[in-house]
Amino acid sequence: MSGAQLVAHQFRYDLKSFWRNPAATFFAVVLPVMFLFIFVTIFGNDNLELAGGRLIKGSTYYLPGIVTLGIISTTFTNLAIELTASRERGLLKRMRKTPLPTWAFIAGRTGTSVVTAVLLVVVLVAIGRVVYGVSVPTTTIGGALLALLVGAFAFSALGFALTRVIRSENAAAPITNAVILPLYFISGVFIPVEQIPEGVRKVADVFPVKPLYDAFLLAFDPATNGAGIDWESLAVVAAWGVAGAVVATRTFRWSPQSQ
Repeated sequence: MSGAQLVAHQFRYDLKSFWRNPAATFFAVVLPVMFLFIFVTIFGNDNLELAGGRLIKGSTYYLPGIVTLGIISTTFTNLAIELTASRERGLLKRMRKTPLPTWAFIAGRTGTSVVTAVLLVVVLVAIGRVVYGVSVPTTTIGGALLALLVGAFAFSALGFALTRVIRSENAAAPITNAVILPLYFISGVFIPVEQIPEGVRKVADVFPVKPLYDAFLLAFDPATNGAGIDWESLAVVAAWGVAGAVVATRTFRWSPQSQ
């Protein structure tokens, strides 16, 4: 089999495994959709005032945050937990002894996360448009797509990297959530960023969650002119992705760490 055929074969296997895992499907796909309904229901769909006095519909403001959460759930969270579980059960060790190249395995698993993230974003945007009247990016669709690709790459790489510090299957979910949940809160995903102290926002700017959210907010804001690409924010996200890829390449373990 050629390299492309190997990747396609692994991708199909990983995709089927993901959709046949009820827990993974719920937390990565269903939960973000639930959050969108919950947020708009609780906080309302009235206009919110952004920095500079601009007004934006509540659902339009919350959707980029839920999209950010969805991408991170399908890439970073799902990969860190599932890879750790596969490693500790000895599946990765046995897989490495097969003719499947390491790069094909990584490409297939990452491709599954990216495709799932794309499908989730499409569903979220469709719900936002049909149910709440959110403006779908047209002139800024390039900015939204670029943010999606950069975010999916970066958090997939970080998911692979995080597995190095998770030593058991039982610790995977707690450690992953302990890392990402505080970043959701300080980055404006769960709380309007205007209500977060300025010092905390500056801390959040250093990490990749808030820059990814800012990139999506710019793309979804109806008042945005041009392509809607937040180059500065995406550069921060991409830098984290490159760092994660380097760490993952050098430290990723195939054998169980709990033994």
